[in-house]
Amino acid sequence: MNRRDFLIHATSASVVLALTKGRPLTWAAESKPETDWPPNPFLQGNFAPVHEEITADNLTVIGKLPPEMDGMYVRNGPNPQFPPIKSYHWFEGDGMLHGVRVQRGRASYRNRYIRTAGWKEEHEAGKAVYGSFFLEPPDLERIRAGKPPYKHTANTAVVWHDGRLLALTEATEPYEIKVPSLDTVGPYTYGGRLKHRFTAHPKVDPVTGEVLFFGYALSKPYVQYSVIDAQGQITRTTPIDIPRPIMMHDFAVTARHSLFMDLPLTFNFERMQRGEPMLKFEPELGARFGILPRYGTGQDIKWFEGSPCYVLHTLNAYDDGDEVVLLACRTKEFPASFFMPPGKRPAGGDGIRKEFAPVMYRWRFNLKTGTTREEAVDEAPSDFPRINEGLMGSQTRYGYTAGFVKGESGELIKYDYEKSSAERHMHGKGRFGGEGVFVPRSNAKAEDDGWLVTYVYDQGDGKSEMVVIDARDFRGPPVARVLIPARVPYGFHGAWIAGETLAKQR
Repeated sequence: MNRRDFLIHATSASVVLALTKGRPLTWAAESKPETDWPPNPFLQGNFAPVHEEITADNLTVIGKLPPEMDGMYVRNGPNPQFPPIKSYHWFEGDGMLHGVRVQRGRASYRNRYIRTAGWKEEHEAGKAVYGSFFLEPPDLERIRAGKPPYKHTANTAVVWHDGRLLALTEATEPYEIKVPSLDTVGPYTYGGRLKHRFTAHPKVDPVTGEVLFFGYALSKPYVQYSVIDAQGQITRTTPIDIPRPIMMHDFAVTARHSLFMDLPLTFNFERMQRGEPMLKFEPELGARFGILPRYGTGQDIKWFEGSPCYVLHTLNAYDDGDEVVLLACRTKEFPASFFMPPGKRPAGGDGIRKEFAPVMYRWRFNLKTGTTREEAVDEAPSDFPRINEGLMGSQTRYGYTAGFVKGESGELIKYDYEKSSAERHMHGKGRFGGEGVFVPRSNAKAEDDGWLVTYVYDQGDGKSEMVVIDARDFRGPPVARVLIPARVPYGFHGAWIAGETLAKQR
């Protein structure tokens, strides 16, 4: 593929392709891939990996960090150690954590690889040894040798629960991480009681302290759902019956229910053997949303029909009388070219079509009548949805997403569902950010009393920073810009860990 004028913004699985009107992809000189790195768009610009693990204290701050802001922002994302054997997809890079510790108006930064078994094997070999899960058939030689054909990276998200920070993907178990050092402890399997894959998007109930999570697989049962109590014990697991293997990246929970999305982005290895994408969007299969009582079994699930679509990330869900309400970023289509090697994509297959752009959307599922109502909340393409996590599972007034403005700049969007309005915080021309993580102010007086933090990359100087935005003065400039002494590549999902929480680490 030629180095055309586009910039690709995505989450652990969310994708927004933004055209940049005729300008080539660029990167800072110090981050330009070595000659043996292929000309893959996911290895260029600010997608290019960084290889040095650094620790830096007393970072330069433009503006002023709020003196009461005490905690650590940690974001996960892909960062391959070595050039790929053949094909590479952004979702497959080794996990790297980037963290900024804020305390008493000062900030420090560190980045660390997540040392998974796959990372260690390649590190010892001094080269890539795993092929591409999304783009290549499994390596039969590795299978015959009793080795895993694909690498598990823990590169997608992080969650804090029961005194532990866990790095997550959706293909394997979590990896425990020490903070603030970001050192890898190792796989975490809940004392061997974890019996299925662990989603990158578990939900931590702020009232009960429970973790609700699921895992999907390529063989039956295709989906399993589990509950972890506040003390970190897996208390129940049940299969969820769906007819075929699909990519179920996220789900949602309310105070009483868990919601599952049976959407038509399907896995098919036979299709891959024919030279077609293993993952393919098949809208003719329809779309279903399953609502399960939180402590029910798979047999208790009630399915609701919806118009064909795909959802990578949910914002929130809540109970409203006889209805369950879901808010999420919905796209009508998912382009097959996204899971094709660059050389096999059809002409024009790297661009974005209007019908693909994810938009904020609302569904209402009536538990008495079995009917579904759905509507778009906004027409602006955006994803990376987040809320004030202290209200997860209950009705919130505000929601936040990351939007993209035709490749010119990045933005964060604040939705006010009470007023049916939206505000925008623009990062500035040539500046792109990601998911905005909400940081509540201690003794907050309102739902939006706090800040949003995210990493921003400046195409002009090739540098990165963490920005702190006042959620109640959303259109205003950042209250603080923490300059990072290393480039932070585009990544996926992060979390804010309060200082008092850090002190309770196991």
